[in-house]
Amino acid sequence: MNTYSRQPVSFERGAGAWLWDAQGNKYLDAFSGVSVCNLGHAHPAVAEAVCKQASLLVHTSNHFGIPLQHELGAQLMRLSGMDKVFFGNSGAEANEAAIKIARLYGHRKGITVPTIVVTEGSFHGRTLATLTATGNRKIQAGFEPLVQGFVRVPYNDLEALRIVARNSPNIVAVLVEPIQGEGGVNIPADDYLSGVRALCDEHGWLMMLDEIQTGMGRTGQWFAWQHSGAAPDVMTLAKALGNGVPIGACLARGQAAEVLQPGSHGSTFGGNPLACAAALAVIKTMEQENLVARAAAMGEYLLNGLTGALGGYKHVAAIRSQGLMIGIELNRPCYALVHQARERGLLINVTAERVIRLLPPLILTEAEADMIVDHLAVLVRDFADAA
Repeated sequence: MNTYSRQPVSFERGAGAWLWDAQGNKYLDAFSGVSVCNLGHAHPAVAEAVCKQASLLVHTSNHFGIPLQHELGAQLMRLSGMDKVFFGNSGAEANEAAIKIARLYGHRKGITVPTIVVTEGSFHGRTLATLTATGNRKIQAGFEPLVQGFVRVPYNDLEALRIVARNSPNIVAVLVEPIQGEGGVNIPADDYLSGVRALCDEHGWLMMLDEIQTGMGRTGQWFAWQHSGAAPDVMTLAKALGNGVPIGACLARGQAAEVLQPGSHGSTFGGNPLACAAALAVIKTMEQENLVARAAAMGEYLLNGLTGALGGYKHVAAIRSQGLMIGIELNRPCYALVHQARERGLLINVTAERVIRLLPPLILTEAEADMIVDHLAVLVRDFADAA
């Protein structure tokens, strides 16, 4: 079905931060499949883990014990401090699990219409519930009736949350991204997440963080909330967890970890041996190669380069970054830059119409970062000056 406006290129192979198309042309990937391939393409440790597991056992179903699932769960608990995890196949499924946890949590408190606070500019998925939670009217249009049980407030606005607390007795949870990715790489104030945490504690709400794009080291911490120390009750992961092998996870702690029971949720493929083997290889490799710290260091290096090349340029409204999650906002729509960059051998993304979004792999080298800066310095100036 015609669900994507695809670019006129197909790739045959990849290695590290590079991709090659069917004609042998080489591209520097500064997008990582939308923050998925944090280890780069065809990482040998992930390839070996997948091949080995595929030769042993791919799938049995969750009616039976899956040792690799338990091992992966233990590793994620160690890294996050959470108590339990549900495995699905995608970020949308992880967020669906979080929404179901919030609703069951509310019903067990006697709230007949449990309501979740979400934010403007957010993106949580394309299922009906996650589509409703998403703060983008454009992608909701045509899919009404949307799902009830959501209240929307501006992002990075604690006062708006306080007003909701005073006027909406049915609130049971807040679902928010630590940094908005699809919304334009919007980074909140330093006290935002801690303020959300305090309000949730005060009112008995669950704090639920969508770390699908920000998690797994992207921002220079394993999870973006760790920059502020505002630990959530529920956290969702996907994308980079499997480095391209589909897997999603909904983690919870405290009361939230005890809500789902046998029969209340499930997944046919979720947490199968193949996906868990890939995710375990990702975690092991990230720790062996110290890639979380590398994301922080390379993010600073790339930001310094971009600031030097484009900072103060009249058509650049802002450069925002946290680790290797970077947004360059122009003062006009700039989607044409995606095609112009590709023609020069650089893969980028534009989101929220005016924001160049960079999500390079965490294994990026300084030489590759310099290439990104050099290409963008020319592309942005030529594009803006020609407009």
